[in-house]
Amino acid sequence: MTPAIRSGSVYPTATPALLYSFFMNSAKHAAATGMPAKISTKVGGKWSAFGGMILGKNLVLIPNRRIVQTWRSSEWKKADPDSILVVNFEKSPGGGAQVELDHVGVPEYDHDGVTQGWVKFYWDPRKEYLASRKR
Repeated sequence: MTPAIRSGSVYPTATPALLYSFFMNSAKHAAATGMPAKISTKVGGKWSAFGGMILGKNLVLIPNRRIVQTWRSSEWKKADPDSILVVNFEKSPGGGAQVELDHVGVPEYDHDGVTQGWVKFYWDPRKEYLASRKR
């Protein structure tokens, strides 16, 4: 079993509600990543991002606070079970908001790629998106 991926970022100009919407609102997710996203806002609903390259199902949704989802890459082997993603949103002690996640069950052959992907495809693009909106 691979270790859990722990990742996150602080956004000085954001709120927990805004960060939650980047995950759960199809249009905002697409705008922040630059890739198509289709996201159900219902527990049990399906979601996909990056044009279907990652997909899953919503297991627990606590608006503006927590998301629990199944998560898998379209590149994973069919025999690989879905991983589980737990994402938490809260006010940052220094102001703004932060997002922290635990991602468990990622196959060993994609563990490094997914770990790096959280920063490259989520945290950094969101910072750029928020900075561009302030101009």
